[in-house]
Amino acid sequence: MKILITGGAGFVGSSLALHFKNKYPKGRILAFDNLRRRGSEINLSKFKECEIEFVHGDIRNPADFESLNESWDILLECSAEPSVLAGINSSPKYVLETNLSGTMSCLEFARKHCGLFLFLSTSRVYSIAPLRELNLKEAETRFKLSDSQTLPGVSSKGISELFPTDSSRSFYGTSKLASEYLIQEYSYAYGLKSLINRCGVIAGPGQYGKVDQGVYTLWVARHFFNRALKFTGFGGTGKQVRDLIHIADLIELIDKQIDSKINKQGQTFNVGGGIESNVSLLEFTHLCQEVTGNSVPMSSQKESPDVDIPWYISDCSKAKATFDWAPKRTVKTIVTDINQWLTKNKELLTSSFE
Repeated sequence: MKILITGGAGFVGSSLALHFKNKYPKGRILAFDNLRRRGSEINLSKFKECEIEFVHGDIRNPADFESLNESWDILLECSAEPSVLAGINSSPKYVLETNLSGTMSCLEFARKHCGLFLFLSTSRVYSIAPLRELNLKEAETRFKLSDSQTLPGVSSKGISELFPTDSSRSFYGTSKLASEYLIQEYSYAYGLKSLINRCGVIAGPGQYGKVDQGVYTLWVARHFFNRALKFTGFGGTGKQVRDLIHIADLIELIDKQIDSKINKQGQTFNVGGGIESNVSLLEFTHLCQEVTGNSVPMSSQKESPDVDIPWYISDCSKAKATFDWAPKRTVKTIVTDINQWLTKNKELLTSSFE
C-alpha cells in the first residue's frame, strides 16, 4: 500500500500517517506538509522513528509534487487553512490559495498518479444565515433544537447533507465547498475515484488547539495549565452546542471508506460526533473541571462574531448507513484522552497553550 497524505504533519494528517504505518508496516506512507501550522514540526521525529517519509512542500506550488511523480494507491487531502476567521479582517488570499488552488494542485496530481482521492471538507460549507435561523430553545446548560423547523436538511438527528449551502458561509467554508465541486468534476471528467467528508469538530490527543480552530482541545489545555478562558457570543453563557468526533473514530471511518466497494465519484458525507457525542461549551467546561481537577477564571462576552453559530450537530445517517459506522467515543473520553496526552507531554506543551 502506498499512501500520500497532504497536510501530513498536522493533527489529522499525522494521526492518519501513524495509523496507516501501523496497519501497513511494509507499506509506503508519505507525509507532505509546509509546516506552517504550529506544532506540526514536532511530528517529524515521530515520522523518523516509524519510518514514515516526509517531504517539505506546499500544495499551492505544483512543482513541489514533482519528486512524487509515481503511482499512489491513495491521496488523503488533509491540508487546509482551517480558521473560519481567515480573511474576515484581512485579505482572504492565503485561505483561498491554500484551500482552493491547493486542492486543484492535488487533484491534478491525483488524476495522473492516484487510485483514490479522499478529501477532508468541513461542516462550515453550510450557510451561516439559515444556521442562525434554526428554531432553538434555551435550556439550563445548552441551546436545544425545537421540534418545529422549516428549513430542509434539519431534524432531531442534526444537520444533514441537504441543508442549504447557497448563501454566505465564510471564506474558509466557501473555499472548501468550491473544492468539493472541483472534486466532483474531476471524478466525472477523468474517472478519478473520490470521497468527500464534511467533518464537524475533530478533537483528541496530539492537537495544538487555538481559539479559531481546535478550541475544544485548547479548552482542556487551559484547564490543565490553569489559564483563564472566556465564553464568547450568544449571551456569553457558553450554551452554544457542537458535536465532537474523536480522531480515532474518524480514522475508523476512513478505513471503512477505503475498503468499501461503493461508487466513489465524489459522494459527500457528514462526519461528526452526531447525536452520540455533542456538548455545549458550558457542559464541556464542567467536564474539563471534572477530569483535570482544576477550575479556571471565566469571563464573558455577549456579542457574537458574524461567522459564529449557536448550534450545530452533524446528522451522520448517510455515513452510518453506507459504511456501517458510528462514533464510539464520548465527549468525556475525548477530554480524558487529551488530559492524558497533556500529562505525558507537560514540559513540551506548556508554552503551546499560553
